Order: sequence, then C-alpha cells, then structure tokens
Amino acid sequence: MAQATYKDSGVDLELYQQSMLKLPALMRKTHTPRVMDLPGGFAGLFRLDYNSQLFARNYKDPVLVSGTDGVGTKLKVAAEAGVFDTVGIDLVAMCVNDCLCLGAEPLFFLDYLAIGKDDPEMVADVVKGVSAGCVEAGTALLGGETAVMPDLYAPGDFDMAGFCVGVVERRKIVDGRSIRPGDVVIGIESSGIHSNGFSLVRNIVFKMARLEIDDYIPALEKSVAETLLEPTRIYTRPLADIMHHYPKKTVVRGMAHITGGGLEENVERILPENRHVHIDRSTWETPAVFKWLQQTGNVDEVEMFRVFNMGIGFILIVNPYFADSIRRQLATHRIESHIIGEVCEGDKGVTLS
Repeated sequence: MAQATYKDSGVDLELYQQSMLKLPALMRKTHTPRVMDLPGGFAGLFRLDYNSQLFARNYKDPVLVSGTDGVGTKLKVAAEAGVFDTVGIDLVAMCVNDCLCLGAEPLFFLDYLAIGKDDPEMVADVVKGVSAGCVEAGTALLGGETAVMPDLYAPGDFDMAGFCVGVVERRKIVDGRSIRPGDVVIGIESSGIHSNGFSLVRNIVFKMARLEIDDYIPALEKSVAETLLEPTRIYTRPLADIMHHYPKKTVVRGMAHITGGGLEENVERILPENRHVHIDRSTWETPAVFKWLQQTGNVDEVEMFRVFNMGIGFILIVNPYFADSIRRQLATHRIESHIIGEVCEGDKGVTLS
C-alpha cells in the first residue's frame, strides 16, 4: 500500500521552511523598542508605551482602533506581471489609512498570505512590500501567516489580508460628530487607482482593450504593469504632522479614506445627521489614468466616481479658519491637496457637481 505524504498532497514542508528564512529580517526592519523580543513565540508582543516616533502623545485614556482589508483583484495583475512587492505596500495602506480616519496612531500590523503552491521568492517579495509599507507607516510588522492550500488555490494564485491595530486618546477620537455648516473639505491627492475597482479595470484593460501586461500605453507614457501596480499612498506621516500641530477636535472634525464607493459613499459615512457636503469636481484635475480608463471602457462618469477615487485618496473636513495652514502643512510632505467642498445644513449625504 502506498504511503501518503504531505508533499504528495501538495505541501512541501522543506520549501515552506525556505520561504520563512527571509521573513524575520524583513520584520525586524519595521521594529521599534516597543516591540518585545519573543523568539519562536506563537504571537507578537507590543508595549503600549508613550514613546511614539510619529505622534508624540501621552495617552491618558487610550482606545485601541483596529482595521482589516485586502488588495482585491489587483493581485491578479501582480501575478500576471510577476511583480509582488508593490501589493504588499497596498495591503498596509488599505488598513492603516482606515485607522487614521479616527485620528489613531497605527501601532502594529499583521499579514495573511494564502497560496496554492509554495514559492519562496514570491513569498519573500510580498513580505518585502509589506515591510516597506510598515516602515513608511511607522507601524511594526508584528507577525503573520503564510498558508499553503493546494486545491483551494491553483498554482500561481494567491490572496492576502491585512490587520492593523492603532491607538487614540479617547477624547481626541475624530468621529465626525462635530462637523458643522461652513466647514470645508480638503481633498488629498491619491497616487493613482490605489486598490479599488480592479475588476472593472481588468475588464477594460485586458478584455475590452485587449492589452497585455507589458504593453505600453502612449497616453500615460507607462506600461500596463507600471500603471496598474502603482502602490496605494500611505497617509500616516502627513496626517501625524497635522494631528500634532492641530490636536484639538475643533480643527480636524472628520476624515475619510476614499476607497470603494468613491467620494460620495465614503464621505457620507462620517457625516452626522442634518449635514450635507457639496463637492465641486472642478477643484482638482482628474489624473490621466482615470481619463484613459473612462475613454477606453466608455464608462459613464457617475460610474467612475462611484468606483474610483478619481484622484482624491483621503479627505479632511476642517474648521475653515485652519484650512489654508493645513494645506501648507501637507505641502511640506510634497503632497498636493485642494479645497474641494463645503458642509451645509441639509439631509445627510454628498452632492457632486
């Protein structure tokens, strides 16, 4: 009778061990003294002390903030291109940017990678991107999981999920409740498509336009891979600076990460009752990549704004007195911003015009 082995079943434990060899060094790049050393431990340890590098706060009543997300079908583009490090940055950004919306300092990050067949180089590249994203976000990569699941994932297929934990002083939670008529909306520019709407993107690029991953797009002066794999912008450092200079809730009254659902859905979710936001689409230039996608796919403008960030990756709703100074502060980080709207009385919602 033949003997069954794990390797014959699709999981090579020796190859798995090779995949794990490069990961500790990538994790250590993100560590600060707040991470406690625990060789071989089953979980990570993180000290909730007050020596933050970015936020410089003394927490008296700390509240933990958590967020989880993935990268969606952008992973299919990464697999097609054979480029795996940028989606690791996307993974960190999608989770960290959500936690920032509450005024939180991101503390640590965990990642989950599921693959059909172990590939040590691919795993190392993915975690290399996660590590780079965590360094940019000032967030410790505290741990993770790589699961080899043959039959559930075909060879070459993979999926990722990320988990971020942050902290915020309870009385400084930015929850949108103090938003009032006359407040202005500052839109902070995105780095491109970010990590939303890629089912539509892939349909336009690969099915309708019949482009290949290495094809050059003259209108964008980039290849398909370069265009689609531009990482999601991480907003930790500019926002940490803003929250440090303007710690009172009377200044920054609401924040939103513009992901799936676009400006309308993501801004509406932070508004209190009887507050309406008018956004003027002429206040910023729509990036070329969105114009190209719209034209190539013959996509209705309403659909474009419903699916994509259209060039605005994050918004702040602020006291109008401080709007110009906040924008100047953002400019020191080489990030463009625009006053794109205003709050008024009315039914809860957002109008784009």
